[in-house]
Amino acid sequence: MRWDDTHRLIPDTRAHPGPILEGPLAELAGATSRRALVQYGRIPSGIHHDELVFGVPEWPIVNAAYCYPNPLGARFSSADRGAWYAGRTLDTSIAEVAFHKTVELTETGWFELSITYVDFLADIHGSFHDLRGPRNRRAEACLDPTSYAASQRLAQGLLETGSSGIAYPSVRHTGGEAVACFRPAIVAHVRRGGRARLTWSGTPEPKVRRLK
Repeated sequence: MRWDDTHRLIPDTRAHPGPILEGPLAELAGATSRRALVQYGRIPSGIHHDELVFGVPEWPIVNAAYCYPNPLGARFSSADRGAWYAGRTLDTSIAEVAFHKTVELTETGWFELSITYVDFLADIHGSFHDLRGPRNRRAEACLDPTSYAASQRLAQGLLETGSSGIAYPSVRHTGGEAVACFRPAIVAHVRRGGRARLTWSGTPEPKVRRLK
């Protein structure tokens, strides 16, 4: 698979890793940053610090995707180890983040929020397991819109056998395609694109505004 310019949206508030610190300030930041603690092997994690990347553009952003997994897991990743999720188009990424944020807002019953996301572009090349072809029962279970149980089991098995990740049809964007990349080193040429602002104004359907 050779996908250039894939899209991963990250909230603007989390898209700035901060300045490089030295001395006591660096020690304080390291003591409170999960990413830093995982990087230096100071806490147990589903990803070994030797797998992380350093010295390449946006490397803190890449590492954070694996060091800060969703506490409940995601479609193809567990609560112990994250993955780099990206859409082949920006529309797919917008649909994915809009869905998941709307779920959170539904739990509170409060649809008044505006979030600006930074679009991180990356080139993903390699051999990936593919769920985009003709559907079988196992693929259908992994694309269940209401459950991650089967997809997480599949991902764990593939991860243990050295898989690079999974290409799959987006569950939240009809016709869209996405990738879950299991290995930080495969996330290449990461750079910042534009931004997108999602605004909920009393309803579950956000308004989307693309920013340069």
